[in-house]
Amino acid sequence: MALVVQKYGGTSVANAKRINAVASRVLKRRNAGDQVVVVLSARAGETDRLVKLGNEICSCPDPREMDVLLATGEQTTIALFCIAMKAMGVEAVSMTGYQAGIMTDGHFGQARISWIQTQPIMEKLHEGRIVVVAGFQGYDDDGNITTLGRGGSDTTAVALAAALGADVCEIYTDVNGVFTTDPNICSKARKLEKISYEEMLEMASMGAKVLHLRSVEFGMKYNVPIMVLSSFNDAPGTLVTREDEAMEKVVVSGITYNKNEGRVTITNVPDQPGIAAKVFRPIAAAEINVDLIVQGGSGIPGRANITFTVPKNVHEQTIRILEEVASEFENSQVIGDPAIAKVSVIGLGMRSHSGVATKMFDTLARENINIKLIATSEIKISCIIDEKYAELAVRVLHDAFELDKEFHAPESIKIREERE
Repeated sequence: MALVVQKYGGTSVANAKRINAVASRVLKRRNAGDQVVVVLSARAGETDRLVKLGNEICSCPDPREMDVLLATGEQTTIALFCIAMKAMGVEAVSMTGYQAGIMTDGHFGQARISWIQTQPIMEKLHEGRIVVVAGFQGYDDDGNITTLGRGGSDTTAVALAAALGADVCEIYTDVNGVFTTDPNICSKARKLEKISYEEMLEMASMGAKVLHLRSVEFGMKYNVPIMVLSSFNDAPGTLVTREDEAMEKVVVSGITYNKNEGRVTITNVPDQPGIAAKVFRPIAAAEINVDLIVQGGSGIPGRANITFTVPKNVHEQTIRILEEVASEFENSQVIGDPAIAKVSVIGLGMRSHSGVATKMFDTLARENINIKLIATSEIKISCIIDEKYAELAVRVLHDAFELDKEFHAPESIKIREERE
């Protein structure tokens, strides 16, 4: 008997027909002899509806009360799901985040899981029940309902799998697994049989929407095998797991893109210790996440330009904050560009292969795509380009690295020789 945590997204439980279909899938797994914990999202569109409703009442609704409101989306789903299961003659029990013992900090709207009291769930499992938990929510030290932010149901599922010592966490969505790039814009995109946690982290942070970033972090930290599958068919999925020797032989595993960022530059700041901290301190205080950062000369001796990217929805806010900072420096200006996209090439094989950056830059140059900013990590190269070229860039890079093939190491990329 295995202990399995299954998570189903909003499209998987969008209506009564889909809920019954998922209930049948869960029942099949239960009949195979496994213990099953099910984590459910709100039905597709429900969270957006609740957000809109709250904003109709007040333009700036209270965060605590918004969490109480938004949590009802998942609670509705788990109740409907258990009604369906019981109609099939199966003992199932719905549990809110509070009832499931999911403790979080008190950061409403973006709470982080602190620990999970597993006893309530284990007791129900030992009684022979299927446990159905509301994703996306928990409670803080004061007993307040909290929510984990968009995509938080993935995090709930993986965190539960880690706490319960589950054999696997299965994430069911509307796609068949993790692809080499977005199949909606590249017809040659290929489904991966498996991918490392590290690569999946990079892909999630760079714009891939298959898994929530924090769920992958949980999986990596606690070594939880994560299987990404479709709830609409029985096709094999993608396993997210620890890296192995075979994974490093693949130079590039995927191409991601993100159009949801804006570029900001503050010019002619003093090139001296403490200035970068002064620039970014008020941005951090506003809880704005900064991504790529590049500092370079401004053409004026003793001065520098600092360029970085932020989410597009806080781009204007960031510019206003920086304009106050710039007013303290002579001849300093703030320049913004919201019409950008970030395109990234990701692969474990970059650690031991050279030539990836050159191939990426040459490929973009042949299409006359100008690179505005470059950032790298051990297994990733990201370029900021004009937003209008994002999809073209993805397709030509996918072709250049021949990601439609199961495995290929381009001749122009030579493995570095090991040196004693």
